[in-house]
Amino acid sequence: MAEVRAEMVANVWQVVATEGQRVEEGDTLVILESMKMEIPVLAEDAGTVAKLAVAEGAVVQAGDLLAVVE
Repeated sequence: MAEVRAEMVANVWQVVATEGQRVEEGDTLVILESMKMEIPVLAEDAGTVAKLAVAEGAVVQAGDLLAVVE
């Protein structure tokens, strides 16, 4: 199980993955927006998205849980 966490304060611009979706290493899970830059958050390992912990429009802090990939 891998917890995917935010690396910075940002807005959740787009949630790309869905719970139950199979993802490969490097697939985009969420796109964050900070200082007018889009920052894709990628799966570090292949697996299934077990949980999405954010919604579009939410503000996340560094270290906040974004998703869980099993």
